[in-house]
Amino acid sequence: MEAELTTLCYIEKDGEYLMLHRNKKQNDPSHDLWLGLGGHFEEGESPEECVVREVREESGLELRDQRLRGIVTFSDGDWFEYMFLFSAGDFRGEMISCDEGELVWVEKERVLTELPIWEGDRIFLRLMAEDAPFFSLKLTYQNRQLKYAALNGKQINPE
Repeated sequence: MEAELTTLCYIEKDGEYLMLHRNKKQNDPSHDLWLGLGGHFEEGESPEECVVREVREESGLELRDQRLRGIVTFSDGDWFEYMFLFSAGDFRGEMISCDEGELVWVEKERVLTELPIWEGDRIFLRLMAEDAPFFSLKLTYQNRQLKYAALNGKQINPE
């Protein structure tokens, strides 16, 4: 099984994250969930090059200070992914419409308490909110349900 390589970025402004409500592609594994911005690596890209390109393609914004926060390993049966997790607070440009869903600025606390997001996303969003040092997080899903989580190699309670 070949692992996918992806990036994800949470862009911050005035206590809010720029969130993507993935509601335009029916066969999307994240359909109707809310995520940061990012996507798959193109050949030869570094994580930083990938996240800058993906954010520009999805939002029209040009990142100026992306910060690599951690690596998240996902698995769900026959699917395996390494995701490079970023945050950013400095950007320029005008937002464009996204062909993957609706872009909305959402208060950070509302992201954790009100929006439908992947259960594991709550773990790494809390780590980012606590300004945790660089981390490795492993998340194992089964049918979109989080079954196992490990932070820096030690199992944790997903709550």
